[in-house]
Amino acid sequence: MASLLLLCFIPFSAAAHDYGSALTKTLLFFEAQRSGILPRNQRVSWRSHSGLQDGKASGVDLVGGYYDAGDNVKFGLPMAFTVTMMSWSILEYRAQLVASGELGHAMDAVKWGTDYFIKAHTEPNVLYGEVGDGNTDHYCWQRPEDMTTDRQGYRLDPSNPGSDLAGETAAAMAAASLVFRRSNPVYANKLLTHAYQLFDFADKYRGKYDSSITGARKYYPSVSGYNDELLWAAAWLYQASNNQYYLKYLADNGDSMGGTGWSMTEFSWDVKYAGVQTLVAKFLMQGKAGAYAPVFRRYQDKAEAFLCSCLRKGNRNVQVTPGGLIFRQRWNNMQFVTTASFVATVYSDYLTSSAGSLNCPAGFVQPSELLAFAKSQVDYILGDNPRATSYMVGYGNNFPRRVHHRGSSIIAYKFDSKFVGCREGYATWFSKKSSDPNVLIGALVGGPDAYDNFADERDNYEQTEPATYNNAPLLGILARFHGGHSGYNQLLPIALPPPPKPNPIPQKPSSSSSPVVILQRITSSWKAKGRVYYRYSSVLTNKSSKTVRNLRLSISKLYGPLWGLTKSGNSYTLPKWVGSLGPQNSVEFVYIHSASAASVSVLGYNLG
Repeated sequence: MASLLLLCFIPFSAAAHDYGSALTKTLLFFEAQRSGILPRNQRVSWRSHSGLQDGKASGVDLVGGYYDAGDNVKFGLPMAFTVTMMSWSILEYRAQLVASGELGHAMDAVKWGTDYFIKAHTEPNVLYGEVGDGNTDHYCWQRPEDMTTDRQGYRLDPSNPGSDLAGETAAAMAAASLVFRRSNPVYANKLLTHAYQLFDFADKYRGKYDSSITGARKYYPSVSGYNDELLWAAAWLYQASNNQYYLKYLADNGDSMGGTGWSMTEFSWDVKYAGVQTLVAKFLMQGKAGAYAPVFRRYQDKAEAFLCSCLRKGNRNVQVTPGGLIFRQRWNNMQFVTTASFVATVYSDYLTSSAGSLNCPAGFVQPSELLAFAKSQVDYILGDNPRATSYMVGYGNNFPRRVHHRGSSIIAYKFDSKFVGCREGYATWFSKKSSDPNVLIGALVGGPDAYDNFADERDNYEQTEPATYNNAPLLGILARFHGGHSGYNQLLPIALPPPPKPNPIPQKPSSSSSPVVILQRITSSWKAKGRVYYRYSSVLTNKSSKTVRNLRLSISKLYGPLWGLTKSGNSYTLPKWVGSLGPQNSVEFVYIHSASAASVSVLGYNLG
């Protein structure tokens, strides 16, 4: 094992890498993936406007957003994860991005995604999760400017839920709201409002998105389900709002939703557990856990188990190639390399800030070893590998020249606007053995196989196709390696203006604002059809010396039957046989659902 780890950290080339140049190129790739009307400051000049009718057939404007990879479909789940990871990168390494001169470009990349999500979230409980169809798109080889394939929008709603996709989009909006809180507070508040609504939609109407948008199942199936996205979204909403409701959600649901139970060896657009475990570990190290510390320590244990597995010092370790690269699967393996490297980078800085270390089954690990691991992976990507190949297009001298990417493989529309037909593209351009006419600068391709072998061929989509979610974690890693650490405390709260008020999430009024005190507790629980159900007892007590009459309550996040109150429009009242609540008297109502406690608050009352 020692010799294997040594191999991971010894570079194959003595040349130092230009992380600043790689950072710039990484951001250029996102501009190449843009859909919609391109801005005046577009730097990837060979691209033109595209997808200008997106959503029209569905009666909604869905122009904009990102193409996920080498095709022309806009898949919501990987796009949202891309935006979340770009935002996380900026939040952790803003100072380094400022120093590199790339903060503006990074924020532009995030906003290109969130502007689209605002359009796609047309109602509180409606989210358009895909534009285009993977099957018809893959039948054609066309540049985005020539698309003739179906551009229908596919939506989620209460009858067609998708908690994973809605949850990930909530996470993206919440994380992005922090990115813009200082520079554009009005926009940040708008994003946070969308995030609140999307989380409520995801949590209330539960289901896997690929059961509603079935066309996505072949390309981005939700194998892990939606519990990880609900926890992930709650963690980002807590960071964005400082609302204790979301901290409590993480504590109450950590066990039942797998946050404290799943020990992962991957972090990806589908599986978010390692990400949420890392965020919760950060909350714990920041001293924010409070009474939830025992639960949050179990999250942290799983975050550290993930890192130990990456270092091959755990009980269940990741596979690595002979050259030292993490290897999980042949198809686009690089996505797992960059996410693992990002988590190792930020966790190294968290441990440095807290003067801590990682306790793996094979021994203690200092923060510097985590950082060395991340650097070994990035250096492999940039050319320190047995093939001396850079897997980032445009970086170094030996990089992929025949990328599996429609736009880069066909002559640019700006240079030759002659229409390229659906099948014509395969016959004329896809089959060419020559290099791409447009260099897809910054694209991180799928990468080598388990033995460090790689074939630079356009039809080798498993290895030569890039993806936005490969690059998103690189944004933070490259900023960190280029700009250094500067000795600042990674655990200090981000200095940002407060989130908007009033907070859309109802809070229990204090005794000073209402004479009615609300106490909720779980009185029993049971498991049925794979879900845990809870019976909640809610006691309303009049603490004043006067009688409370005409009491009206607001109850949200209620997903099951309720007894003991009367529904009246959008509020609840005491039943007729109770009428009023005398001084120091109490009344109880109960409800059952498979979630944390509903939010109960007082809307109004009369004292007399």
